[in-house]
Amino acid sequence: MTDLTFTFAPLLPWPLLAVLALLAVVVLILGAALGQRATILRALGLALALAALTDPSLVREKRDPQKTVVAVVIDRSESQNFGARPAQTEEARKALETALAKFGDVETRFATVTNDASGNDGTKLFGALEQALKDVPPERVGGALLVTDGVVHDIPAKAEALGFHAPVHALITGREGERDRRIELVEAPRFGIVGKEQTVRARVVDTGGDGARAPITVRRDGEQLPTYSPVPGDIVNIPVKITHGGANIVELEVPPAPGEITLADNKAVLTIEGVRDRLKVLLVSGEPHPGERAWRNLLRADANVELVHFTILRPPEKLDVTPASELALIAFPTADLFGRKINEFDLIIFDRYSNQTLLPSVYFDNIARFVEKGGAFLAAVGPDYASTQGLYYSPLENLLPARPDGSLYEQPFRARVSKDGEKHPVTRGLPGARAEPPQWGQWFRQVDADVLKGNSILSGAQDKPLLVLSHEGKGRVALLLSDQIWLWARGYDGGGPNADLTRRLAHWLMKEPDLEEEALRAQAKGREVTIERQTLKDEAAPVTATAPSGAQSQVTLRQSAPGLWRAPLDANEMGLWRFESDGLTALVNVGPANPREFREVASTVEKLAPLAEATGGTVRRLSRASDAVTLPRLVEMTDANRYGGADWIGVRQTGASTLVGVEVAPLGLGLWAMLALLSLVVTAWAWEGRR
Repeated sequence: MTDLTFTFAPLLPWPLLAVLALLAVVVLILGAALGQRATILRALGLALALAALTDPSLVREKRDPQKTVVAVVIDRSESQNFGARPAQTEEARKALETALAKFGDVETRFATVTNDASGNDGTKLFGALEQALKDVPPERVGGALLVTDGVVHDIPAKAEALGFHAPVHALITGREGERDRRIELVEAPRFGIVGKEQTVRARVVDTGGDGARAPITVRRDGEQLPTYSPVPGDIVNIPVKITHGGANIVELEVPPAPGEITLADNKAVLTIEGVRDRLKVLLVSGEPHPGERAWRNLLRADANVELVHFTILRPPEKLDVTPASELALIAFPTADLFGRKINEFDLIIFDRYSNQTLLPSVYFDNIARFVEKGGAFLAAVGPDYASTQGLYYSPLENLLPARPDGSLYEQPFRARVSKDGEKHPVTRGLPGARAEPPQWGQWFRQVDADVLKGNSILSGAQDKPLLVLSHEGKGRVALLLSDQIWLWARGYDGGGPNADLTRRLAHWLMKEPDLEEEALRAQAKGREVTIERQTLKDEAAPVTATAPSGAQSQVTLRQSAPGLWRAPLDANEMGLWRFESDGLTALVNVGPANPREFREVASTVEKLAPLAEATGGTVRRLSRASDAVTLPRLVEMTDANRYGGADWIGVRQTGASTLVGVEVAPLGLGLWAMLALLSLVVTAWAWEGRR
């Protein structure tokens, strides 16, 4: 293909050439007025000189024709998996590929769009369109064809933002008048204080419905809460009590509507992290000893702990006639603390408290009931525990997990993590535990006791139980069979993991989910779910995974650390996954709580219509009454205002080409131009000479 054009490259600026031309005209007019001969020859000579100054050239371009580029963007997002949409999409893709292949001057570029790993960005068709055409000059773009359900989340506000001037056609899957009922989260709190309520605000949206009320089923960690029945579109406030620290999984679900296209958006899931406001601790110090203030100092160092400290200033057996009222600075409210207000505490600690007559038996009964109902109790005992005056021989007998045998070890020893302790989250991985001997300071006293229930996670002298943990009713009990943990706190003989151990122990007593000895957990990062089983058993049973659609699969776990078993799972569905093993259940939500992709799933022609019309394109459904696909005829057109009709759509024929060579022939330079100018000058001179 060859193009021939005439160009100018003036040797002087155009304004100066215009001035010279004007002067030439004035000179010619004066010459004609004076009757000079050869005016016409002078005019020709001046015109030829001025033309030479413009440097005219004849340019011949050699071009190779380029194909018109048409982009076809296929929407395969999550919302395109409903009903007949996948089949319609694939059929339309094949038909477009065949139709465009018939045009010899058209290059087709296909782009497929899926949701990102989070699923919260929605459908980004125009981002994929931009990537498909990023290396194509705008003049080569003949159009864009979109196969989608019409719910697109990155539609440009103006057609100019596309970067090309060609029609955009949208072929819409699905059917007209589709119905979909969904639950939509309006306000979803991320954190909540344990024991307090958080308000979740939600509404039911019923596209194509009759406006009838729809019940909302509410569950917290699988436990059903009261049901609400709002009118579709109305916002309902749902109070949810945060029962424990860590993740509280809240599910909101509405029943399916008749003829609904999908149930994927009938459920919304959110995770509320439970945090404790303040830990209220009652510390009862008994017989004075060198480490009496160790527990007090440790608890007061934590700003999140509200401590009430009750100290026995004088044991009953001490021979002292001083009245108790004169020993105390203020009257201690024992009746309130161990009676009416005992349930306000989270943790009760007895530090070397023996079965003394200062506290009536009814208070011990209150402590036992406190633990049964979910409270926590920690006893750090000394030599008195081995005697009949010890705490074990009190109404707390059924609460304590180890029975003293009457003997006491008073010899140097180092605490060691027991076999069960290696698997238990409280003692697993304690700094210095792996060394032999452990890199901890020595203790010198321990009560010998037989473990009746629970687990011994630390052992001491002669491998006897040192720290025993047990469950009692809804509560928990910890028993430390030595009163010398304060040696670690003071750094004696190198010290030990005092802070780590007591912090973990307190969190376990407070039922921190991460420190449960028997637990099933699941954590999602994008589409990757990590299943974790914490157990004191030698083997972990397989886990049954239930997808949001109800499909089940078995997952085999592998040991990653003592007592810890893990396995990855590639979640192919967004929504709430349920995992079950050994009677334990774990819930995890894959994807966002209120996915943008599922906020609207009914197909529509309205969203893309303004942009398509601005480019001269069209928006139409692939099927009407049935699921059968009817594709419009595809034609090539030159530039037009409209690229579509009742049964056809058009793409722009660009006629683009690539320049491969240029030949330039100057007309105002060279020997022949000079000869022409000289011949006119000589002729004009000769004509004048005849006069």
